[in-house]
Amino acid sequence: MNIGILGGTFDPVHTGHLAVADEAASRLGLAEVLFVPVGKPWLKADAKILPAEHRHKMVKLAIAGRPCFKLSTIELEREGPTYTVDTIVELRRRFGAGDELLFIIGWDNLANLPRWCQPERLISMCRLVAVPRVGCPAPNLDSLEAVIPGLSQRIIMLDKPQIDISASLIRDRVRRGLSINHLVPEAVGKYITEQGLYRD
Repeated sequence: MNIGILGGTFDPVHTGHLAVADEAASRLGLAEVLFVPVGKPWLKADAKILPAEHRHKMVKLAIAGRPCFKLSTIELEREGPTYTVDTIVELRRRFGAGDELLFIIGWDNLANLPRWCQPERLISMCRLVAVPRVGCPAPNLDSLEAVIPGLSQRIIMLDKPQIDISASLIRDRVRRGLSINHLVPEAVGKYITEQGLYRD
């Protein structure tokens, strides 16, 4: 069984995230896609993000009614900084030996992979699925291979969907009182309004 893993702050989760999960599931025959909200991302240690309870709830609302999309709280339950390699280690234990894990990552994050914790160990336990971001050039795989030997054999490069949505754009629009109806699932937009999120 092929399992997709889509991690992120999901601050908030948006339609771009769902489109990426849909495309990966369709193209790669994924049995399910796990949405994994991060706990305390070490690469964003100085960034202000919503409390886990809100991000968890928004993901739950966004994927409701989509049986192949699942919510994992594995990183929210972990103490201390969040490292993807630790998450994959734990998920590897939970799934069967015959199950393949495919970690979905944006081109922008792929370019920063050498800065991640134990990237060599990460790619030994899962394959990477790289998806484009509008305005972000495709990473130089030769350069990455030189730093992380074996990467080129453990990565699948997708050419779509071309996502031009960001959580920062959504937060900014909410602060300015602009509509986000076309950027987030309806239930997520309603939750943001009801909870008064991103107004401050």
